[in-house]
Amino acid sequence: MQRQRPDHTERKFGRTPQSLRRPGSADEAAADRKTLLRTAAATFAGVRSLANSARAIFFYQPTGSEGDEYHKWYYNTFVWKKTTWMGITCWKSVSDMWNYQEILYDLQPSLVVEFGSNQGGSALFFAGVMRQIGKPFKVLSVDINHKPLDPAARRDPDVLFVESSSTSTATAEQIRHLKNEYPGKIFAILDSDHSMKHVLAEMKLLRPLLSCGDYLLVEDSSLNGHPVLPGWGPGPYEAIEAYEQEFPNDYTHDVARETKFGFTFAPCGFLIRN
Repeated sequence: MQRQRPDHTERKFGRTPQSLRRPGSADEAAADRKTLLRTAAATFAGVRSLANSARAIFFYQPTGSEGDEYHKWYYNTFVWKKTTWMGITCWKSVSDMWNYQEILYDLQPSLVVEFGSNQGGSALFFAGVMRQIGKPFKVLSVDINHKPLDPAARRDPDVLFVESSSTSTATAEQIRHLKNEYPGKIFAILDSDHSMKHVLAEMKLLRPLLSCGDYLLVEDSSLNGHPVLPGWGPGPYEAIEAYEQEFPNDYTHDVARETKFGFTFAPCGFLIRN
């Protein structure tokens, strides 16, 4: 019988035999180190970018004139005359329009009253926003002359276009009738004749028609140097001042809305009925 010889293979202490090593362990360790380095580099880059942003915000602070300068550029280039809503001309500031839809959503009115229809783009804008809100509503758009109205605007079933003076008793009666038919909050916007006398008359006409919490927007109070078209003469801005001298407790100025986007065509014209 043959006896198995003991294995006298020399073993070197401190080294793992090749057959017992885990395949790829060195490669995996190298890959882990690379991943760690990439993560550290990305983290460092993110921290550096955040620090640079914070430093830029700290060292660049507005002087207060930026809004006025942009307002002058916006107005004097007449870009507002090239603005459309769903293809229909809409002579508004686009940041004001964004503000209006936020106000409409928060207010949830049943009646929108617009003085000054022009081609109908803004009336359709208000109607479109109100349809998204989903409550029964009506948009009343009043103008002394509706010849400029786009035919597409006339087809909107939720907009009532009335050809009349915005300061007439017939207009007041129309608003009263619609208030009964569509009870709830009112959003009113003045954008017709921009003379002080006319705007003041519009505000006085609305005085008995608007209730606590209703919203009044007096547009184009930026005229006569506030800050555009200095020399225009007394306009909407001065009408607001005159109204508040006579009725100082009627409205609260919604300053947060007015200043939200840095400039507006309605300075001092965002008014909440007390």
